[in-house]
Amino acid sequence: MDRPAKFWDKIAEGYAKQPVADEAAYQKKLQITREYLQPEMEVLEFGCGTGSTAIAHAPYVKHIRAIDISGKMLEIARGKAAAANVANITFERSTIEEFNVAEQSLDAVLGLSILHLLANKEEVIAKVFRALKPGGLFVSSTVCLGDSMLRFLAFVVPIGKRLGLLPLVKAVTRKDLEHSLTDAGFEIDYQWQSDKGTAVFIVARKASP
Repeated sequence: MDRPAKFWDKIAEGYAKQPVADEAAYQKKLQITREYLQPEMEVLEFGCGTGSTAIAHAPYVKHIRAIDISGKMLEIARGKAAAANVANITFERSTIEEFNVAEQSLDAVLGLSILHLLANKEEVIAKVFRALKPGGLFVSSTVCLGDSMLRFLAFVVPIGKRLGLLPLVKAVTRKDLEHSLTDAGFEIDYQWQSDKGTAVFIVARKASP
């Protein structure tokens, strides 16, 4: 965890100051997610960054556990939550791989702008599936570099990774992502992409027995 954490710690302040790249798309994803949320829900967000999305969704659920590998990101997130008088988020430093969560204990899991940064996304998706109650939701937004003109980054980014300049980035494709979710047992309930080459937003549901 240390090397990726140092990268995100280093850029945390600048990251927090950057405007959302596509505000309209971000707001639509928030809106669609809220249509699924219920006041009694227990939610996990992994890779929460500076907490903006968790804070935006907090009024619509019972409680959110928000985790990230960067202590600096979480420090900013806690400050933002306090400024917004949001008290039902617990921010914790952890990777999703190391995070301890009971099976069938969550109503929803958010993994936004994170699956393409994981070395083992299938294992993580399987862990999310186990953690969800029957009928539970997995909401993700994933950059699919393998589908676009950004494909060349699949070669550039690993070089940056080896040099310690960038975190791991996988060249995920949309089809690969869909198969990873369905192979784990999820049913895709909603899927949207604002434009070709942008992140794929998916709401997947764990089928009830």
